[in-house]
Amino acid sequence: MDFTPLHLPKAPLNLTQKEGVFFVLCQIRRKKLVLTPEEWVRQHAIHYLIKQKHVPQGLIASEFGIKIHTLGRRCDIVVYGKDKQIKILVECKAPEVPINEKTLHQIAHYNASIGADYLWLTNGLKHCYIFINRNLQRLEYIEELPDFEFIV
Repeated sequence: MDFTPLHLPKAPLNLTQKEGVFFVLCQIRRKKLVLTPEEWVRQHAIHYLIKQKHVPQGLIASEFGIKIHTLGRRCDIVVYGKDKQIKILVECKAPEVPINEKTLHQIAHYNASIGADYLWLTNGLKHCYIFINRNLQRLEYIEELPDFEFIV
C-alpha cells in the first residue's frame, strides 16, 4: 500500500500487516480495519479532530449509519455536541478522488437527514469546510473548522 502523505498532521496510527494486507486499529471503533486509501484519510481526520480541534473522543462516531428514503448509507465521521445533536458531518475520500460538486451533493444529501451545522469534505489533500447558516439560509465556506468549544 502506498501511504500518501496528507495535508493533515501526521497521526500516530497503530498499523499491522498480515499476508501483505495492512490494517489500522481504529481509535473510535476499537477494531482493526483494512487500511484502504479512504480509511487512511478517515483515521487522519479523526486524529485531527481529537488533537487539533479538541473534540472529545467519546463524541465522535465513525461509519455512522443513516437512512435516506429506504436506503441505508454510512457517514464517514459525525461529531456530536454536548447536547447530543450532530454538529459536524465529515465525508472522507481517497486521496485520488477529487473534492468537487459531486462530493458536495453527497454530503448535502446526507446532511438533509442529519442536520449538522458544519460539513467537512476531505480527500486528505484538499479540504472544504462549510458552515450551514440557518439564519440566512445559506452555505458559508470557511477557512477551517472552529475548535470544538466554539461549536457546542
